[in-house]
Parts: sequence; structure tokens; C-alpha cells
Amino acid sequence: MTALHHPARQGGGREPLGRVPFSTVDEVTRHCLTPQEPETVHIEVHLPGRPDATRLSAAFTEALGRHPRILMREAPGRWYRRRYAWELTAGPDTGAEVVSVPAPGPGALEQARQRALSEAPPLTVSPPVRLEIVDRVLVLTVNHTALDGPACLRVLATAAELYGGRDNAPATPPVRPPADGAPRGLFPEPGGTGFARVARVARGTPGPGHAANGMLVTELGVPKRPKDAPYTVNDQLMVATARMIAHWNGERNGERGGPSRPLRITMPVDDRTRGMDMPIGNGTRLVEVPFAPGELALPTADLLRLTAARTRALKALHRPQLGRGAALLTAPVLPVAVRSLVARAARRALAPWTSTTLLSNIGRVPYPLDFGEGVGTARAVWFSAPARMPRGLTVTTASTGGRLHLALRWSAALLGPDDGTRLRDLFAQYLDETGGLV
Repeated sequence: MTALHHPARQGGGREPLGRVPFSTVDEVTRHCLTPQEPETVHIEVHLPGRPDATRLSAAFTEALGRHPRILMREAPGRWYRRRYAWELTAGPDTGAEVVSVPAPGPGALEQARQRALSEAPPLTVSPPVRLEIVDRVLVLTVNHTALDGPACLRVLATAAELYGGRDNAPATPPVRPPADGAPRGLFPEPGGTGFARVARVARGTPGPGHAANGMLVTELGVPKRPKDAPYTVNDQLMVATARMIAHWNGERNGERGGPSRPLRITMPVDDRTRGMDMPIGNGTRLVEVPFAPGELALPTADLLRLTAARTRALKALHRPQLGRGAALLTAPVLPVAVRSLVARAARRALAPWTSTTLLSNIGRVPYPLDFGEGVGTARAVWFSAPARMPRGLTVTTASTGGRLHLALRWSAALLGPDDGTRLRDLFAQYLDETGGLV
């Protein structure tokens, strides 16, 4: 019996090939899951032509086999076990609808987006991803307890190569500008912000309905930047995000003279390679970029230099994925059921110190996502990250073809569609200001 012909297990699945322990990110996310706010990553790829659904389904299924770490499900276990683990499988479980084609018609894309925000692929079925083909748009939904966006984009690039026969090797990553004499490894933490409660995104006007998350996607120009600038586009996005929230909070709270609490923005850092050997899973580490209230009133050039120094120092730090506290919390000393109770209690207790928002900048999409003749190369790629409370808002960006693709995603308990439109306008305004220094 070959590895590709394992008998179906009870419940329609395949016999496991092996087990992989949960990472820190996997376990913490698993502990804090709530049915009201599914933990999904949404990836949306717009193509010039319409792919053939049968061919794409075959290519995507083969791509899963080329990256076998994605073929996994949560292993069952007793409450007193010390670790959660993933079971690796030889292929998709029997009955798993990995690729589907929703009924066409007006609103089909909006409905696929809403499913991506509100219906997570189950962890008990391999693989925990779902690909929907909506005319010329691919909507990939990822269960974030198992996988992150960059890993699944790698698998999609492999599927594009298998479908169209074109090279989809990753481009060389951009080089960060020199440090301009700043001391390496020094983290300029603003005074008095270390243990202070952070600013929350002010409540807007939640709309009707029962969706867990709302989302707005838009296309902007990539901000201009002097050739030898000491800051990156990511730093410009960070400044725009911070000023967007400060302005929004001032409008909603009637503040004058700026925010009274520091902002903290979570930033994923991904050091993985992008080739076929890219590790698949949740491979990013999270760092927090702080802003003292008075700093957001600095001239844009000064704020950009300050932000660049902080992000450079944070990226250079070698820390566990979610910090040492999370690593200690997930140490396999107590049973997972006990650690789950502790993690949930800690999350509630630490809510006032949870970062204000998350900015996830994918940067230039490293793959051409070229599906070959008749379909072509992706002309737009959007990502969105979960917007669970207490943050309630995430900002995700990627650039394709010289354009910036922005997704604002929010908790429906906090904001509504009109609020998303206002936040988009503020983001565009402050991003444009960062490019006005050229």
C-alpha cells in the first residue's frame, strides 16, 4: 500500500501519516477560539481571465501534495494530554470540499467574502483551507489556527504554476535601506508607555446583521519614497495607520490636542524563505510598535525616522513567536485543558493592554501568480486578518503591479460599513502625506 492509498478512517477521513505538535501561535489561537468570531484569513486574487474550474481544482490538489505540511487536521485526544497535535494526511479527507464554484450572479463575490469572514474551515478536516472560484476571482479561506496567509499564498503560487505551466518562482525580496548611523539593536521605547493601558479603537456605528466581521477592500497608489530614505514603505504604512486611528478616536471622542493614551500596533514579522522549501504553518512572529501620544503630532519626516528606528530594532530582536509569556503559557507542563482556562483568563485580564490594532503588510506579492494563457497574471491580491475584540480592527496590505491593495476588517460589534469608509479615507489621507516628502 503506497502513501497515497491509505484506507479511509472512521468518519470519512484518511489514516494519519504522522503528528506535528502545535506551535505557540497555533495553541494560543486554539485556546481562545469563539464561535462568534471565527479565526480566518481571507485571500482574494483577481485574474484577467476565467480559470477552468476542473483544471484549477486538480492543480490546487496537486499543489497541496507538493507542500504536504498543509495536509493536516487536529488530532483527537484526551483532556489531560500535554500537547495539541496536527495529524498529517496523504491527501484531502474524503468528503472535504477543498475547491468549489458558487452559483454565479449578482452578489456572488460579496457572498464569498462574507463566508470567508464568518465560516472557518473545520480544524478536524484536512486541509483546513477552502478555495472558491467566483468568475475571475479566487477566494481562499484559511483557518488561522493552522496556517497563515503567506504560507497559503505559497501553495497558491504552486497551483498557478501547475495550472499554466509558467514559472512562478518568487522574486528577490527588496533590501531595506541602510540604518543611517542608528545603533543596531537599540529599541527606542517611548517613556511611560511600557505598562500603560493602550488606546482602543473608538466605537463607531455597528450596522445591522449578524456577521462576525465586516470588511472593506480598496486600491491605492504605493506611497512615494526618496531613493535613499532611511524608512521603508512598511514604515509609511505604520505611520498612516497610527494617525488614522488617532484621528478617528479624536472624532469619536471629541478629543482636542491628540490622544491621551499610547497606541500600540502589532506587526507580524516573517523571516521565512519564499521558495518551495518555505515552512508551511503559522510562521510569523508578532512584535508591537509603540507610539506615545505626543509623538503622533511630530512632523511627518521625524515620525517616519522614529518609526523606522523602532521597526528596525524590533525586527532584529530574536524572541519567541508571541513573546516569552506566551511561550511559558504553552509549555507542555500542565494538561491542555488547564492551559486553555489559564489562556482565556489571561486574555480577559490583559485586554486593556492588548495592542490597539494589527498592521500586516505582505509587501510586494513575491510570486507573479501567472496562471498561463487565457487566465493570465494576478492583477490584484487582497488579504485580511481576523479582527477579534478587543482590537476590533485590522489593517492588511499587499502590493501588486505597482498598486497597494488595502483591506480594513473590523468586528461587527465595534464598527459598521460607514465607519470603514471613513477609516479608509483617513488612511489614504495620511498615507499620501508620507509620500509628500519626495
